[in-house]
Amino acid sequence: MGLIHRKDAGTSVARLPSPQSSGDEKVVGGADHGPDILDSPETGLHRGLRSRQITMIAIGGAIGTGLIIGTGSSLAKAGPLSILISYSIVGFIVYMVMCALGEMATYLPIQSGFTGYAARFCDPALGFSLGYTYWFKYIIVTPNQLTAAALVIQYWVPREKVNPGVFIAVFLVAIVLINYLGIKFFGEIEFWLSSIKVLTIVGLLILSLVLVLGGGPDHDRKGFRYWKNPGAMKTLYGTGDTGRFLGLWSTFVTATFAYLGTELVGVTVGEAQNPRRVIPRAIKLTFWRIVVFYVLSVLLIGMLVPYNSPRLAFATKKATTGASASPFVVAMIESGISGLPGFLNACILIFVFSAANSDLYIATRTLYGLAKEGNSARIFARTDRRGVPIYALGLSAAIACIAFLNVADDSRKVFTYFVNLVTIFGLLTWISILVTHIYFVKARRAQGIEKHQLAYTAPFGLYGTYFALVFCIVIAIFKNFDVFIHVPDREGGENFDYVNFITGYLGIPLYLGMIFGYKLLNPKTKGWTPMTADLYSGKAAIDREEEEFLANKAAKQSGGKSGGWFYRTFIGWLL
Repeated sequence: MGLIHRKDAGTSVARLPSPQSSGDEKVVGGADHGPDILDSPETGLHRGLRSRQITMIAIGGAIGTGLIIGTGSSLAKAGPLSILISYSIVGFIVYMVMCALGEMATYLPIQSGFTGYAARFCDPALGFSLGYTYWFKYIIVTPNQLTAAALVIQYWVPREKVNPGVFIAVFLVAIVLINYLGIKFFGEIEFWLSSIKVLTIVGLLILSLVLVLGGGPDHDRKGFRYWKNPGAMKTLYGTGDTGRFLGLWSTFVTATFAYLGTELVGVTVGEAQNPRRVIPRAIKLTFWRIVVFYVLSVLLIGMLVPYNSPRLAFATKKATTGASASPFVVAMIESGISGLPGFLNACILIFVFSAANSDLYIATRTLYGLAKEGNSARIFARTDRRGVPIYALGLSAAIACIAFLNVADDSRKVFTYFVNLVTIFGLLTWISILVTHIYFVKARRAQGIEKHQLAYTAPFGLYGTYFALVFCIVIAIFKNFDVFIHVPDREGGENFDYVNFITGYLGIPLYLGMIFGYKLLNPKTKGWTPMTADLYSGKAAIDREEEEFLANKAAKQSGGKSGGWFYRTFIGWLL
């Protein structure tokens, strides 16, 4: 058995001694590590995602309405310096999560993704809880994205004219069809949708920089003017340093929500071609995406729009997902540019449609991974001839029909609470990935696997993982701190926002309950020690598959067939 070790272009192979004699028997530590993860024709995914598709899907997962719209509410709440600090720190945390995930995914790119890593390296109970937590997140956020798309359409077609349920149905059928047609078709669609996202954000950044330097119709060179007046940090729930800190902390929640979905690369490893080369590239580029798309965006927005702008306050109070709520539009209007909301609204529609499409994909593959690990009904692990887990797709799509609740006006409020749930589920996912990485590193050290033998290692090692883990736990505990700050009601008394409290923290007891419930129903299962963690089952087959892929690729290149020349020459280096 051997591990492919990429020294240059991913063509050299270094062999790693294995405690197994042959095949893929589970003999590590003599433990039974659960169901066999090897493929069969009825349960196998197809490795149809190409390098450029993985790269663009990774970018698409990091760009959404949380960036193009959510930054406005954060700016209005806390000021430009606060959002710059919070988005930078959370961005670093996300990068640590991606590095931790990348180290595991390149060593063993299994089809069950990071839920499988948790079950094999840490504890089967953690894999069970993580899998369902992640699935809950995406069966909630998928209908939420469908609702957002229907609301964006109302910019052109009023609700009184056409009920949003019509558009929800159209979008739902479209994303189900894209997912049903197979991973190659899905990858190509997401590639072009993500390309539009990148072009939109890059265009907005260039335009914002021009406006900052005085190139707009008003010829006003703003610079850091608004950092002085009205100020760099706004107070929240108080005055002085305490109020400024609470304002800063409130933006960490918004920043976390904006970054959710970046980890979806960990779900695609089972369908990626040459994952030990593609995944490290996608993860390394995550750092630059965070710096350019997020940190630079919030810096420029903070320079263009004062946090006390009446237009910004109006946009954030409208509670819409359209262009009218985007701080970029406010910045353009402040600089004398008009007529762009319609164009930006069309871009936002593409954003939310792409998000709904990829969210349904992740929900499907997560349920598939649970079934492969034996934690869900086996029928959800069955795939068709295109490698699509059709039963998992059918159930996830059926649950997405709760988006039709939004046909009635009074049910929209329910989905604001769903967003609260999504954030805590996302944080618990990051926490689980980081904990799993700690166990993985200890296991590979104990079993004699050195860093130089891996295709990719986390650049900050366990120090970065521990730092990110502590920060994620702190954010998860205090993310809804404002429910504990009693605000006087109309009668002069004090109220307690119990609904936000429940939705903000429900995920934690549910997550822990699934771990202990699994232990209770499976009393014989125990967490793995560094010596008994399963680092080898299925790896020989993956190694052979990668060797065949590299050999075929080398043969094609020697024969003069090098597809994707235009992308590699003119686009790939940029991304």
